[in-house]
Amino acid sequence: MNHIPDTHCHLQDPRFDADRMEVLDRALDRLDWIAVVGDTLESSGAALALARPGVVAVVGVHPYHAESVDDGAVDRLRDLAAHPAAAALGEIGLDYFNEFAPRAAQRPAFERQLALAAELGKPVVVHNREADDDCLAILRGHMPALPAVVMHCFGGGPESAAAFVELGCFISFAGNLTFPKAQKLRDAAAVVPLDRLLAETDAPYLAPQPRRGQRCEPADVLLTAAELARVKGLDPAELKDRLRENARRVFGVRGPCRS
Repeated sequence: MNHIPDTHCHLQDPRFDADRMEVLDRALDRLDWIAVVGDTLESSGAALALARPGVVAVVGVHPYHAESVDDGAVDRLRDLAAHPAAAALGEIGLDYFNEFAPRAAQRPAFERQLALAAELGKPVVVHNREADDDCLAILRGHMPALPAVVMHCFGGGPESAAAFVELGCFISFAGNLTFPKAQKLRDAAAVVPLDRLLAETDAPYLAPQPRRGQRCEPADVLLTAAELARVKGLDPAELKDRLRENARRVFGVRGPCRS
């Protein structure tokens, strides 16, 4: 069986406190590797604390917390990102749907973290919700200095996907791709070239349809990969090979050899 990574989960979330190691064992038994992603300085540190063979961290400050991104936060984030297990900066970006932080704070927080990623030569994992125009404009100014950009938990339609692909981004789909009413997402996945496609869980959120209503965990990425294979009209093994290679290109992580 081909193994793939879960390129985005929040295993440090309190919803895993009771059985985190069991969830991790299940993930590493079925997957190539996993990326544990922060959304604050604290949760980024917790992601790094979980790092071990097969587990990397992604560190950053989510747009919900954009007002906390001051000089001190950037310095602390620089220290976190220098850790050998920190594979990328994220999740960072813009959220105009919830707007828990003002847009005027979100944009500079995003730019400061993009600049830091460029300084450190790290890829970035981007949260973008109903902010396509500003997100595209900001990324356009930073893309030349970034090794890779991942649009995490993609939520737009095919036109949006095409715009981010044209910019040079990777597009990552989560379990909501499998929801019956998510045809827009499946249409978006259909237009993403195979060499720009990624899969993730965003666990504990967005459990795929067969497990909907339950806590999502990293091993559930296999259900999303199966749906991606169906949408792309590919043999599941071929699609998994593509997902694994794309993730390696972005994050520089190569999992253990398995048959």
